[in-house]
Amino acid sequence: MKLAELGPGWETDFFLHREDALVSECDDCIVVRTPSSPSFYWGNCLLLPAPPADAELAHWLQRFEAEIGALQPQSSHVAIGINAVTAPPSLPSWEAAGFEHGEYAVLELRPDGLEAPVRAARGRIEVRELDIEAELPALVDLHLSTRDGFDEAGYRLHREQQMRRYARMAREGRAAWFGLWCDGVLAADCGLVRDGKLGRFQRVAVHPDWRRLGLASALVHAVSAHGFERLGLRLIRMCADPLDVAIGIYRSLGYRQVASEWWIERRAPQDRK
Repeated sequence: MKLAELGPGWETDFFLHREDALVSECDDCIVVRTPSSPSFYWGNCLLLPAPPADAELAHWLQRFEAEIGALQPQSSHVAIGINAVTAPPSLPSWEAAGFEHGEYAVLELRPDGLEAPVRAARGRIEVRELDIEAELPALVDLHLSTRDGFDEAGYRLHREQQMRRYARMAREGRAAWFGLWCDGVLAADCGLVRDGKLGRFQRVAVHPDWRRLGLASALVHAVSAHGFERLGLRLIRMCADPLDVAIGIYRSLGYRQVASEWWIERRAPQDRK
């Protein structure tokens, strides 16, 4: 499989992989491995050109072990992306082996399509670009509030490593991270990475105590406008769970779905819910 074959969502995922991942084009898949961050699931993964069959579970477990697990035992998860236009078939054997699978909608927006939020956010709102290194502890604490069952110590380390990666990219002009304060409290954040005139959102998240106040809409609108007006972007992409309420927020701001991508994942033992 070749990098040139990547769909629009996976293509922008590789903006981050270029930072310090080892990427290999194999006949049957693309291998992504990040030795400096072995617990980063989607920095240590296989990307397939077509959905696997249910009967291929053992084969792909062996491939993942050979390409990633055997080289870095700390990668005790299994993450497989699917670069295809059709959804995977039923995967009962995978599910019985502890795998989850799902879809992401790939959304796009151009400068002339940005819409104002449907309703104003409640509270006194400030959105600004962060100094990642200086504000790292507050950012990581915010991220821990949405860790979704992941081991706290491991997730903290993962987010610290990720944010330092974004900080390096920010120093090179390839990324920026933004925070939203509501009534003086850091309540939401997101990133924006870029390659030329193409941008990609990273991790739009709101603290659970500050949801349903219009904060996500205010943040995404402000950062989208920043990308177009200050960074000169001509296209911004994001990926979102099509079943999550957040996708309605993004669509209300003008984002439109252009593709789907699929994933199959088995969490590391310490991260299982």
